[in-house]
This record gives sequence, C-alpha cells and structure tokens, in this order.
Amino acid sequence: MRPAALPLLFAAVFAPALAQAAALSVCTEASPEGFDVVQYNSLTTTNASADVLMNRLVEFDAAQGQVVPSLAEHWTVSSDGLTYEFKLRPEVKFHSTAYFKPSRTLNADDVLFSFQRMLYPAHPWHKIAQSGFPHAQSLQLPELIKQIEAPDPLTVRFTLDHPDATFLATLSMGFASIYSAEYADQLFKAGTPEKLNSQPIGNGPFVFGRFQKDANIRYRANPDYFAGKPAVDPLIFTITPDANVRLQKLRRNECQIALSPKPLDIAEAAKDDTLKAEKTDAFMTAFVAINSQHPPLDKVEVRQAINLAFDKASYLKAVFEDTAVAADGPYPPNTWSYAKDLTGYPTNVDKARALLAKVGLAKGFSTTIWTRPSGSVLNPNPSLGAQLLQADLGKIGIQAEIRVIEWGELIRRAKAGEHDLLFMGWAGDNGDPDNFLSPQFSCAAVKSGTNFARYCDPRLDQLISAGKTTNDQSVRSRLYQQAQTQIQQQALWLPLAHPTAAALTRKGVEGYQVSPFGRQDFSKVNVVR
Repeated sequence: MRPAALPLLFAAVFAPALAQAAALSVCTEASPEGFDVVQYNSLTTTNASADVLMNRLVEFDAAQGQVVPSLAEHWTVSSDGLTYEFKLRPEVKFHSTAYFKPSRTLNADDVLFSFQRMLYPAHPWHKIAQSGFPHAQSLQLPELIKQIEAPDPLTVRFTLDHPDATFLATLSMGFASIYSAEYADQLFKAGTPEKLNSQPIGNGPFVFGRFQKDANIRYRANPDYFAGKPAVDPLIFTITPDANVRLQKLRRNECQIALSPKPLDIAEAAKDDTLKAEKTDAFMTAFVAINSQHPPLDKVEVRQAINLAFDKASYLKAVFEDTAVAADGPYPPNTWSYAKDLTGYPTNVDKARALLAKVGLAKGFSTTIWTRPSGSVLNPNPSLGAQLLQADLGKIGIQAEIRVIEWGELIRRAKAGEHDLLFMGWAGDNGDPDNFLSPQFSCAAVKSGTNFARYCDPRLDQLISAGKTTNDQSVRSRLYQQAQTQIQQQALWLPLAHPTAAALTRKGVEGYQVSPFGRQDFSKVNVVR
C-alpha cells in the first residue's frame, strides 16, 4: 500500500475554542427533511445535520482543493486501487444528551454500522430508512464496495469491486457521516429506531437540542469535540423562508448570519456599515429538470423546444440580477472537464414551434411547473422565475400551470418522479465532475430519485461509469465531455445559472467562510459583541 498525501497538521484546519462563548443565530431558508442525513439529498438537510452534528472519515478542504483527515487520522491505498485502510482517531466522543449517554468512544463498529445499513438489504436497519439511501444508491456504492471489515478497533478496511477515482472524495459527502452503533442498538432494542431521524447523535462540533418545524433548531457547543469546543454556544437556526425578512432580522441583530440572500440584499448590505457580505464562486448549477418519463416530455424535440423558447438572458437579469453566469450544461465553468464548446440553445421561438409541429404538437399541450415557495442561492426568486418560464412557454403554445410546493414535500414528490418541469439546483460536494453526473444522470439515480430528469440510457451510463475507473484526468475529461454532449443533445435539463454563493453577516462575526459547495462550518466562528 502507498500512503495517501496528507496535510502537515490540523492546526490550520481546526481553530481552538475561545474562552468566552457567544450565541450565534443563523437565518436559514427552510426546515430540514429530518436529521438522518443518509435518507435525504437536499443541501438544507445536510446543513442542519451532517454539517453541525456529524463528522466523516475524511473531509474535503475547499481552500486546499483536497481531501483531509477527520475521524480518520491517516489512510493508505493499495497499488491496485482496490483497498483503502483507515486509522481512526482515538478517544473521539459521541454526544451525551438526556436521551443517550455513550459508554465508549468511537471505534470501527461505528463505521461498519454507518455503511453497512446503507449497503446491505439484509441489515436490520436497511428497511427502517423510509426514504431509502439516495446518495449511496445513485453512486452505486452497494456494487462498488465489496467488503468492509475491522482488523482492529481503530482500523477500517474497504475492499472495492473495481477501482474508483472518486471513492475517497465521496467519503467526505454528508451522507457518509459516522453514526453511533451503540445509540442505534439502544433505539432498536427499545423499538424506536425512527428516533435516529428526530433525536440525532453525532460526534461533531454541536449537539442537537430541539427542533420546531418552520421555526428553529437549537444546538449547543460540544464540550468534548475532538477539534476543540466551538466558540459559539448556543447555535440557533432561525428558519426564515423570506429573504427580505432574513435581511431585516440581520439588521436588528436577531440573526448574526443570513444565508441565501437575494442579489439586491447583497448590494443593500454594502451600504450598511454594520453588515458585510461573504461571497465565493459556487460549484453549483441551477436548472429546470424536464421529466423525460412524462409524455410528451419523453420526446427529445419537445425538450429541445422548451430550451429554445426560454429567454435565459431576461431570466438571469430579473432573477439573479446579473450576479450569475448563464449555464449551458450541468457543469460550472470551473470544473476541470467542462465542455467549453457547448453553446446551449439560443432563444429561437420559431424553431421551437417548428420542433413541436414536427412531433404533432403544433397546437401545444398542457403541463406543470413545480417550484419552491422560498428563495435560495440557486433560486433567489422562485415565483418570478416560474412566471417567466410560464410566459415563454405560452409563446409556443405550451400552457404551464405553476405549482408552489413546500420544500420538503417538493423534494419527496420529485424523487418519486411526479413532476413535469421542476425548478431545482445541484451543488457539488468535492469539486469532482462525477459529483454531478452520477447523482443526476445515471440509471441508478433514477431508482434512487436524485435523477430528476428521470433519464436512463445505457450509452450515457457507460460514459459515467467508465469515467470513474481511472485516475487519468485526461481520459476522464474526454469521457465526461462526451457525456455533456449527450446530455445537451437530449435536452434533459433547461440549464439556468451558475450562481455566486453568498451569505450576509454582522460585522462582529469572525471566522465564517462561504463554501463553494454550500456546506456550512460554524465550528470556527466567533461572535464579537
């Protein structure tokens, strides 16, 4: 085995806790679907669970652009790329709460439980996840991971069926968080396994307190966190769907951080000497998914007509106020296999009408547009965006009814494939191009629900699979560019925008950084009163 490349020490990654703690209130845009993150795929849920309560074997450091240690202090990879062995950090404590008192520290059994319940249908916890395991299924981990074993209490060994260039980075994703096997056993014996989703236990920087749906989530700082107790205590997520209200609360100091601001709010914050805007280029794509299983959207000509009818320039100006880059495909321009030659579908109403006439739909048809009620970084103004699309489709005879659906319900029903046209967005977790392709366009992702285009094609599937079997970036780029070409030709999405990730903070907030992946880290934040 060869040792993996590791950064020198954790000193620069984890800041020590400060002597005095201050409360931190974060205005967020929606309620999480739950706290058992493996069951869900929305960023809102990842932020409220994996990002604050959990840790993974490894993390992805966006600044360094590489995987770094977390619960695993170091690891080795065999020369054939099939065996990954992780050495766990000793004496990592799980959260102690009124409903769970751990009797031991983290060991290999916790890692085995966390993965085996996702991978093995015979595992007693496998069927308990009512929403399934969308990430594990779309990334085809049950087929990839041949065996997981524990040679000793602080060692975990993964044996793969075939080499996978994305495997290590995949372990940094929220769904790969490590759970307490002891707590799971306690719940299972008590006949209350559903509490894993409502009364979570992790080993991360914050401990779960209580959740009031559509109101707030309260956490307290973990005094036993292996990287040092956070400086802020308590941490409160104040759920505030309206971006204007988030800004007002920030100004009144009811929140010290406001997530997903509208572009206009960022400009307004620049005029207020008590506020500041944190920004970075986002590794994200906003899009409208076109359900290719719903006639007549199953016809490529219809999907192409929808793309041709849409006035993207007007949309970007109205909804993103020119703060986002137009999207022509699934990848942001800073992706290393980005296909620069793709030009998208320039607005051409006459050509769109001709395509509909070609498939016998000269008089158009009726359909639905699904969108969320509250704004987000990938959809700052859902109502306006849906109205613009509705108007443009009307010009070619498509009568589209707008349906505004609460976020959790929208995600659940969209994963079941109930939608026609769906305003959605995707944030990559680790900078790897496959982080868009496997979850959004593979056949496995149709089954798991994250493929919102509901498109399964053996040729595209083979390109996606082949791209993960080699570490040669030039080979992977060529395969992924071919995949992007097919995705565009089939018009599976109406690509919208690559936004700027931003958050607004009070001037006294220190140590907060906006992630290009939409992840949240409050463990290094301090609030100076």
